[in-house]
Amino acid sequence: MNSNKIFITIGLFLISFLGHSQDTLSISKNDLLQKLSDKNLQIKIAEKTYKSAKADYEQSNSLFLPNINVSYTGIATTNPLMAFGSKLNQEILTAPDFDPALLNNPAKTQNFATKIEIQQPLINVDGIYGRQAAKAKMDAYLLQTERTKEYLELDVSKAYMQLQLAYKAVKVFEKADATGKANLKLVENYFKQGLLQKTDVLNVQVRVNEITNQLQYAKSNVQNTSDSLAFLLNEDTTDKIYKPSEALESTISVETINTSLSENRKDIQAMKQSTVAYQKMFMSSKMNFLPRLNAFGSYEMYDEKFLGTSANGYLVGAQLSWNVFDGYKSIGKMDKAKADFQKAEAETEQYKKQSQLELNKTNRQLKDSENKVSLSLLALEQSQEAYRIRQNRFTQGLEKTTDLLQSETQMIQKELEHLQSVFEYNFTKQYLQFLTK
Repeated sequence: MNSNKIFITIGLFLISFLGHSQDTLSISKNDLLQKLSDKNLQIKIAEKTYKSAKADYEQSNSLFLPNINVSYTGIATTNPLMAFGSKLNQEILTAPDFDPALLNNPAKTQNFATKIEIQQPLINVDGIYGRQAAKAKMDAYLLQTERTKEYLELDVSKAYMQLQLAYKAVKVFEKADATGKANLKLVENYFKQGLLQKTDVLNVQVRVNEITNQLQYAKSNVQNTSDSLAFLLNEDTTDKIYKPSEALESTISVETINTSLSENRKDIQAMKQSTVAYQKMFMSSKMNFLPRLNAFGSYEMYDEKFLGTSANGYLVGAQLSWNVFDGYKSIGKMDKAKADFQKAEAETEQYKKQSQLELNKTNRQLKDSENKVSLSLLALEQSQEAYRIRQNRFTQGLEKTTDLLQSETQMIQKELEHLQSVFEYNFTKQYLQFLTK
C-alpha cells in the first residue's frame, strides 16, 4: 500500500470517528427539572393512574343521573300470542280478530316498535358511600402523583450532583496524571545522572499507569452517570453526554431545617385518603342491607310498517326492592370490607412511624455528614502540605521515591474523599428537606 492510500484510509477513519463522536450538552438543574416534568415516564404513569381513578369516580354519577335507552325492533310472527299482542299494541285489533280460528292460527303479523326507556335512581344509600369511596381513592392518587413528582425531583437533583462529582473526579485524576508525568520526567533525569535506581523509575511508571487507568474509569463514570440522568428524562444519550453548567461546590452551606414530621406531607395524606376510601367501602357494604328505591318509565311507538308510528303508549312507575338474603354473600362482603379498612388504618399508622424513624435517622446523618466534611477538608489540606514538603525534599535528594508516591496517592485519595463528603452532605440536606416537605 502506498503512502497516498494510507493517508486516504486514515482520513476516512477520522471522518467516521468524528461523525459518531458524542456531543457534550451543558445543562442546568432548572432545565433538568423542567424536562423531568414534561418527559419522565414514571410521572406519566402516575398521571394515568390518577386519570383512571378519576374515571371510576365519574362512573358514580350514574347514582344521580338517569339511564336512557332507545331501541327499534322489527318482527314477523305467526305465534298466536305474539300476533295478538302486536295487533293490540298497534291499536288495529277488530272484532273478527277474536275468532278462535284466527286466534289459534293467525296469519303472519308484522310489528315495528320504537321504545325509549328511562331508569332513574332515587334512593341508593350504598351507592352514595360507594361514590364517596371513589372520590377518596381519586384524591389519594392525585396526592401520590404529586409526591412522585417531588421524589423524582430529588432523584434528578441527586443524579445532577453525581454528574458534578464525576466531572470533579475527572479533573482530580487529570491533575494527578500531569503531576505523575512530571515526577516521572524528574525521576528519569535523576536516573540518567545516576542518582536513582532503575526500580525507582519503574515504580513511578507503574504509578503513572495506575493514574491513567483511574482517569479512564472516571471518564466512563461520567458517561454512566449521564446515561442515568437521561433515563430519568426519557431521552436517548447514544450521541450525547450531559455536562452540568454549575460545578460541584467544594464547601457546604449549613442551614437550619425543620426536622419535624408534617402530617400534611403528600404521601401521608395519600395514605389517609386511601384509608377513608376503605372506610366508605365498608359503610357501603353495610348499607347494602337497606332497600333501594328507583323510578322507571318508557314511551313506545308501534306500526306494522317500517318506521311507522301509528300507535303509541307510555309506562311509568317506581320500584322498592330489598334483597333480604343472598346466601351470606353480602355479609361476607361486609366482613371483607371491614378487614380491609382496619388493615388500611394499621398500614397508615405503620407508615407514619416508619417515616418518623427515617426522618430521625436522616437528621443524624446530616450532622455526621457536616462533621465528615470538616474533617475531610482538614485531612486534604494536611495531605497537600505533606506532599509539598516531600516533593521539595525529594528534589533535594532527601526523600525516597516510594515515600513521594505514597504521599501523592494519599493526597489524591483525600481530595476524592472530601468531594464525596460534600456530595453526601448536600444530598442528605436535600433528602431531609424532602422528608419534611
